Amino acid sequence: MMRRLTVRQLHRWLSLVFLAAVLANTVVVLRGGYNNQLGSLAVAPLLVLLVTGLYLFVQPYVAKRRAP
Repeated sequence: MMRRLTVRQLHRWLSLVFLAAVLANTVVVLRGGYNNQLGSLAVAPLLVLLVTGLYLFVQPYVAKRRAP
């Protein structure tokens, strides 16, 4: 139970980090100073969001299967 709450909280905070990275990318692109390192800034939290999101999505189905 504790791991599920920790993953859920991590997922929520990472969504805010991802939003900030996307906004930073948008501002830099609009100013015309884009580079690849800045573009990968948004990809890192997105990959962790993918993993935690899949974990949270699959969790109810696994719990149903384990229940008698």
